[in-house]
Amino acid sequence: MTGAPGRSENWTLPDPAVAGDGMYALIRDLYPICRSITGNGVRETLRRLTRMIPMEVHEVPTGTRVFDWTVPKEWNIQDAYVKDERGTRIIDFARSNLHVVNYSIPVRAKMKLAELRSHLHTLPEHPEWVPYRTSYYSEDWGFCLSHRQLSGLSEGTYEVCIDSSLEDGHLTYGECYLPGERPDEILVSCHICHPSLCNDNLSGIAVSAFLAQHLANIRRQYSYRFLFIPGTIGAITWLALNQDRAHQIQHGLVVACAGDAGHATYKRSRRDGAEIDRVVEHVLKHSKRPYDIQPFSPRGYDERQYCSPGFNLPVGCFSRTSHGRFAEYHTSADDLTFVKPEKLAESLAVILAILSILERDRICRNQYPMCEPQLGRRGLYGQSAGRVPDDHTVAAMLWVLNLADGNNSLLSIAERADLPFDCIDEAARLLTTAGLVS
Repeated sequence: MTGAPGRSENWTLPDPAVAGDGMYALIRDLYPICRSITGNGVRETLRRLTRMIPMEVHEVPTGTRVFDWTVPKEWNIQDAYVKDERGTRIIDFARSNLHVVNYSIPVRAKMKLAELRSHLHTLPEHPEWVPYRTSYYSEDWGFCLSHRQLSGLSEGTYEVCIDSSLEDGHLTYGECYLPGERPDEILVSCHICHPSLCNDNLSGIAVSAFLAQHLANIRRQYSYRFLFIPGTIGAITWLALNQDRAHQIQHGLVVACAGDAGHATYKRSRRDGAEIDRVVEHVLKHSKRPYDIQPFSPRGYDERQYCSPGFNLPVGCFSRTSHGRFAEYHTSADDLTFVKPEKLAESLAVILAILSILERDRICRNQYPMCEPQLGRRGLYGQSAGRVPDDHTVAAMLWVLNLADGNNSLLSIAERADLPFDCIDEAARLLTTAGLVS
């Protein structure tokens, strides 16, 4: 395979600690921005990502029909607060953008606590945390606060202000395309619509951005398409606008919740048994770390759009702890202390290992299929009679020779032999050099 001059074939992280620290620094930089499914927070986030990777930013007008959906009005917010009778801001958007229900309509009013309560959201089971709430597709408003703070509010009149706008504008998303030797594509997708939430949102953005940056300097067979999109409506919009090219996607991953201390988790694609599903399971199985494989379901992240029956793309979801399965999910506790640089690096390394197999998987054919060829005279076997190999190399070569009948890929051979793909790949390389397989 040929590639652009100056590119390497390094599919492993040269320094995982540096990569982890870099991803964590990006999360820290993006953390204060108030993002939503539309608006200037998304634009600012994409603007900062374009410093790292080549990206085309798309603007889709409000009212655009995308299958059964319509691109919504654009939401932006400047300030929001609740003041008590002394004029003190007891709830302040400036302290945390989670304090305002995302997509809240503009409000300026004074009201008694009894009326205000119906617009306040808390987590009684975690009295110190602030929940994350949205009102995307119904015009409403509200504030989020800790349950302990709510319990301490006294009766009286409160001043309420949400200085926001909800008007015709655009849905914004970013697309980074890295052409390869082949037009067939691998899709990497992450959602970019959450405000200050580190694991659910920013970890996926950081891992995807660093992955794109790394792949840009590697010889690639596949072309890679990275999507930084608002959840649900963003994937639907991209698919609606790109129906004619979606068939080029041969494999895909949605990346989310990739920075917490939990073990790797993979949710299979709707095709269940697609090559991407098999490769991920193979990598995780041979990683010597705990992992979890989940069946496909039509709930979750944007894999459910890519896997909708009209497209049925082979797209799974890579996470650490799955969404909704960690207490900090969609709360203020999903902060900078919840994600770990070393876990971000581990997630990135696993995804690189997955992509490396997809890039190298191939079908070989044994050129000496009539019985086992003699490996010793070709320098492929120990020279001492009766010697038992102390590694998997000879076993891997025998498996390749036996199953390289033109029907089995190297991944299939690795699965059947229960050996790491790298071992089978190296065996195939040795056998090819010796002229035993083609």
